[in-house]
Amino acid sequence: MTKRRLFSFISRLTVSLLLLVVGVESSQAQKIFRMEKDSIPFFRGFALSFDLVGPAKLMLGDTGEYEGALRINLHDQWFPVFELGIGRANHQDDEVTGLTYKTTAPYFRLGMDWNIMKKKHEPYRIYAGFRYAYTNYSCDILCRGLEDATYKTKSNIVDEGISCYQHWLEGLIGIDATIYGPFHLGWTVRYKRRIFHKEGDIGNSWYVPGFGVNDLDNFGVNFNVIIDI
Repeated sequence: MTKRRLFSFISRLTVSLLLLVVGVESSQAQKIFRMEKDSIPFFRGFALSFDLVGPAKLMLGDTGEYEGALRINLHDQWFPVFELGIGRANHQDDEVTGLTYKTTAPYFRLGMDWNIMKKKHEPYRIYAGFRYAYTNYSCDILCRGLEDATYKTKSNIVDEGISCYQHWLEGLIGIDATIYGPFHLGWTVRYKRRIFHKEGDIGNSWYVPGFGVNDLDNFGVNFNVIIDI
């Protein structure tokens, strides 16, 4: 018998004797002090997800994204996530500036979600999480009918391939539920905050892929189809 097993045996025997003195049976003592092990494995597999909101925005408006994600399931509690997408904008004749703005570029996010449900292994989850995100993109800006101050003539000015980048952070809360077998549906609401960025020489870009309309902060919503693999 090893020293560890001997110590464990002596400890249990001592506790059992003490409980017998106060009127508790040995079988009850074992139930009180037995450590119940979780039978669910730590690694629970991967999941792929695809957002439906971004393509719908492209169909109905002039900006949107195609986005997918790979998520690792650790004990139904922690979910490291990698998200990859392509953001697009084709904004014609802005009401305020009169500019036309175009861009198409990839972006990525890296972060973690936590299942905040008390019962972690249920077929539905409520979770909170964070993301670090980055995109490096170029944009084209067209200004139609710009009037020359001296000659009063009008012309179009085009600036193509303006190089930009942006880093930002996201905080989110969401829910997903099992529909059938490996298929889930879920949504997230996100708050986005810019941390570092580079704009073009002629001013701020109108849209940032993955972030949305350019500003110091922004909100976003995703509706995901999720498949366990």
